[in-house]
Amino acid sequence: MFKDFFDGIKAYRRALQLIPELGLWGYVLAPGLISVLLGAGIVWGAISIADDIGGWLLALYPFEWGRATLGKIANVFSGLLVVVLGLIIFKNLVLALSSPIMSPLSEKVERALTQASGPVKFSIARFFRDLLRGIRISIRLIVRELFFTIIVLILGLFPLFAPFAAGILFFIQSYYGGAGNIDFALERHFGVRDSVRFVHRNRALALGNGVVYILLLLSGIGFIVALPLGVIAATAETVKRLDALEHRL
Repeated sequence: MFKDFFDGIKAYRRALQLIPELGLWGYVLAPGLISVLLGAGIVWGAISIADDIGGWLLALYPFEWGRATLGKIANVFSGLLVVVLGLIIFKNLVLALSSPIMSPLSEKVERALTQASGPVKFSIARFFRDLLRGIRISIRLIVRELFFTIIVLILGLFPLFAPFAAGILFFIQSYYGGAGNIDFALERHFGVRDSVRFVHRNRALALGNGVVYILLLLSGIGFIVALPLGVIAATAETVKRLDALEHRL
C-alpha cells in the first residue's frame, strides 16, 4: 500500500520527463487556459460569498453568550467551506471540460510506454464520447466527494474535531482527484463500473497521485499544469498495473 502511494508521487518526475520527450506541450497549454479562466471566475465568486456565509451562520445563533467565539468559528468554517467547495467545483469542471484533450494525451503516453504503433486518431465522435464520459465520471466523483466533505465539515464545527478537519478534507480531495486522473488511462480498457473497481483496488496509488495534484492546484501557478501532469503521471503508473493484470489473466 505504501509502495503504491509513493509510486503515485514519484510518477510526477517521469511525467516531467515525458512532456519534452513526446512533444506534449500542446496538451499541457490547452487545459492550462481552461484552468486560468475557470480559476479566475471561482476565486471571484468565492470572495463575494465568503463573508455572507459567516454572517448567515452567526445569525442562526439566537444567544449573546459565546457569540464572539462562535463568530470566529463561523468565519473559519465559512473560509474553509468556500475553499473546499471552490476546489471541488474547479477540479471537476476542469476535468470534464478537458476530457477531449486529456484522453488523447493519456493514449499518446500509453502508446509510447507500450511501444504501440500508429498515431492517436481524432474524430468528432470520439470528442463527444470523451466529453460525455468525462462529465459522467465528474458527476460520480463530485457526488461522492461532496457527501464525505459535508460530513467532515459538519464534524468540523465541533472544537475537538476541528483541528483534524482540514487534513481529512485534503486527503478526500486528493483521493478523488487522483481517481479522476487515473480514469483517463482506464477508459480505453474498462467501462465506468470496472474503472471504479480498479481505482478502489489501487486507492493508495490514486491517493499518491492526488496529493501532488491537489498541492499543485493550491499553489500560485502550478494549477495551470496540474491536470496534464497528473494525467501523465497517473497513466504511466496505471499502464504498469494493467500490464501486470493482463499477464496474470
